[in-house]
Amino acid sequence: MTSADETTALAVQDTDRVAALTALRAGVAQRKVSHDTFQRRMEIVVTADEVSDLYAATADLGERRPRSRVVRTVGRASAFHQRVRRAWDSERLPRLVLPAPGRHPISVGRAPGSVLRISDASVSRFHAQLKGVGDTWTVRDIGSANGTWVNGARVMGAAPVGPGDTLRFGSVGYLVAEPGAEAAER
Repeated sequence: MTSADETTALAVQDTDRVAALTALRAGVAQRKVSHDTFQRRMEIVVTADEVSDLYAATADLGERRPRSRVVRTVGRASAFHQRVRRAWDSERLPRLVLPAPGRHPISVGRAPGSVLRISDASVSRFHAQLKGVGDTWTVRDIGSANGTWVNGARVMGAAPVGPGDTLRFGSVGYLVAEPGAEAAER
């Protein structure tokens, strides 16, 4: 390889791969990238021989140009009905009252023996896990087919869950409520 070739085809360093994978994960969290696209691009990043391949896999995940005030206002106005619909739907969801966080996690799925057993085809046998961390709960998706969602955002890794949050396993949703809230509603 000549010195001119070395400047155009830079070898991939581990730090470059980590940065590209971090950008991909952020893209999924911000709903810029679908799960399938994430998997395809992750393969590209892991097998890339040149830095240019990494840039190609993450080029569209860079910072967006600031939008004008008119565009932001129109965007908010057009999204208003979605926010109202989400608020309406969340009030109609069944309540999920979590106990005080303890040492043992709560398994969620269709499998017999799951602490929170949900008999729905969109829920995997071993779908998610709720774990007490200090005074709060976190939810972790454990490889489900249809995902675990908190407040409309897909869980990648672990996400905190508390009263007032909507929690969805596949197509089955719950509104997380304070302990004792169901007694106050009666």
